[in-house]
Amino acid sequence: MKTFSIAGIIGLALLQSACGTDSTPQDDLTDFHVTSPQAETIEGDFTYRLITEKEQYTEGENVEVYAELEYTGELESIEISHAASPFHFPIYEETRNYSVAYAMNEPLLITVLTKGVPIKEYYSGSGGYSTEDDDAYIEFVQHISDNKFPFGYYKMSGYADFFIENTDDSKTFYNLNALIDFKVSK
Repeated sequence: MKTFSIAGIIGLALLQSACGTDSTPQDDLTDFHVTSPQAETIEGDFTYRLITEKEQYTEGENVEVYAELEYTGELESIEISHAASPFHFPIYEETRNYSVAYAMNEPLLITVLTKGVPIKEYYSGSGGYSTEDDDAYIEFVQHISDNKFPFGYYKMSGYADFFIENTDDSKTFYNLNALIDFKVSK
């Protein structure tokens, strides 16, 4: 019985010490390798590209990521309908296990795409948080919103979301996805 008591006390001590560990990110990014600084997805007559201009940035530096959407069909041009932008830039930071959503206004806008001429939009910061989120996450999102990324390994799962109206008044919806990654060092 005494053995079980000692084992229980040791187990409880280990559990308490594990709960008190700090959840700060790793100081070393050597275990993380950038594999996709650019990605392309083709669906029907549309090509979506997501590109980071550098594989590694310095903490506080503007991250230069952009998305392109190109029409490659038979018509000279086509109208697409979308929210404030057809481009979305959600982010995941792996060392902290943080996700940052990409929200935007959702008016119905129409953009004309000319065959072979991509439209391009740079990522300019995003993110939201609740007062119930922990302080570290709030501070992290504030940096992301200012496009001043903190140290870490990032995956951006961008997408273009839009629809076209067909000649029979039906709609064809598109959601083209691409995944890129990059690092931010100290």
